[in-house]
Amino acid sequence: MTLTEVPMASSATRETLFTQLYLDTFPAVARFVGQNGGSLEEAQDSFQEALLIYYEKVIINNFQPACSEKAYLLGISRNIWLKSREKSVKTELLDDTNISEDSAVQPTSEKLLLFLQQAGKKCMDLLQSFYYERLSMKELSGRFGFGSERSATVQKYKCLEKVREQVKEKSLTYEDFLD
Repeated sequence: MTLTEVPMASSATRETLFTQLYLDTFPAVARFVGQNGGSLEEAQDSFQEALLIYYEKVIINNFQPACSEKAYLLGISRNIWLKSREKSVKTELLDDTNISEDSAVQPTSEKLLLFLQQAGKKCMDLLQSFYYERLSMKELSGRFGFGSERSATVQKYKCLEKVREQVKEKSLTYEDFLD
């Protein structure tokens, strides 16, 4: 029996289901977080937040995941942990940097522009719309005539891979783009 099958179950039944989900899924979450430099406490926080999100979706929105509960919870936990990790890294970087804008080394835009142009006009326009105009995937799919947001995401990924491949072929590093 899963949580999605018992939205109106008794609290004892729900507690049993949560306990089973915890026993089945948490070890995988803890392993992922640990392998990526996180602590057990961070894994617990991420997983507990994921359980709450999952519970709300199932009970309030009658949500039925397309995959197993374990896989769905693992995915939510990973996303939560990665987002929290990204925020903490950004905060650490902001706290550690005490450099004025004038003294900061900026990438050479001519070199970057050259690689973007070699990827093609459509790729350049797509990446510009996403990164500079801050269009959502829905807006990108409409502007560029993609069938769905997923198609726009895949095309953006392919464009980035074209640029990455060109940089890799030329064995360039980040330092090559600095003045």
